[in-house]
Amino acid sequence: MSGHSKWHNIQKTKGAQDAKRAAAFTKISKELIVAVKEGGSADPANNSRLATVIVKAKAANMPNDNIKRVLEKAAGAGAGDNYESITYEGYGPSGVAVIVETMTDSRNRTAANMRHYFDKYGKGLGASGCVAWSFDQKGVLVIDNEDGDYEEDVVMMDALDCGAADFEAEEDVFTVYTDPDDFNTVTAALEGKGYKFASAQIEMVPQNYQQLTDPDDIKNMEKMIDVMEDDDDVQNVWHNWEQE
Repeated sequence: MSGHSKWHNIQKTKGAQDAKRAAAFTKISKELIVAVKEGGSADPANNSRLATVIVKAKAANMPNDNIKRVLEKAAGAGAGDNYESITYEGYGPSGVAVIVETMTDSRNRTAANMRHYFDKYGKGLGASGCVAWSFDQKGVLVIDNEDGDYEEDVVMMDALDCGAADFEAEEDVFTVYTDPDDFNTVTAALEGKGYKFASAQIEMVPQNYQQLTDPDDIKNMEKMIDVMEDDDDVQNVWHNWEQE
């Protein structure tokens, strides 16, 4: 499996990502609340979706006290009742495929914002399913090996022994892929072996990547991603732009 460079893209803008940490925690908190609502339990042992979001929260270094407070709030009557999950699909510059996962309490506001972003910076909002066919949903666990603490062969064997579907080594980063249904099991097994994750979540992974060569296209694509990720209603932005 090749081309999944999302972690490297994040690393290149680490300072900006650090500045957005509070916003990231807010988005994860919303996911936790909705996971409790839809899963019917604030106990991750009885709610697999919640367990998945907690893994994501911990990988993002969200403090345990924060997670606990959110779960206590989520268990309260009516918490999260106004949120609904809506996914938008469309095209960026030169037809780059883009999927935006949102969680909103105002469908009209979010739809208007998404249409504006796609129209201003890309080729427009598309119908449901217009680009999703070119992505695969996978569990993605990123292990940072910048300090050289891990040996590639050992990590690969541990990952496969724990039930991973695939493994990729790129520079100082190891990426472990799982089937979505196996994500929590593989994560727990690797944690049991002492591994920590720089990122851990269910992602939409492109089957193929597209390069942009025109400077204006690159500028607009970067701007599109920025404005979408800065939108409070947006949880995740997936795309098949292969950034250099």
